[in-house]
Amino acid sequence: MKDPGSEESMITAAEARELIDDVFEEEALVIGGMVALHELDEDAVWGLIRSLDIIRGKALRRLEKEGPANSGDSPARGPNLRPHPAIEDFLLALRGA
Repeated sequence: MKDPGSEESMITAAEARELIDDVFEEEALVIGGMVALHELDEDAVWGLIRSLDIIRGKALRRLEKEGPANSGDSPARGPNLRPHPAIEDFLLALRGA
């Protein structure tokens, strides 16, 4: 059994990139399922996917240590900056609160 703190348990950059891609693929499939089952605003779906792509790009740049993301990469924000309750619950669960 590998020691969690040992170098042997570290994943490579290629493995991390593959993991990031897998997670975002699953997220896209979840969103696709929601779009198939519910009437969602077309612009909202495109905006959500654009935002996911931006987040994925930032994660990959951090992985590759290319420095901070360009300031032009941030998605446009609407007037309501409060997260949807489902998203808020998910984030709280991730943080262990």
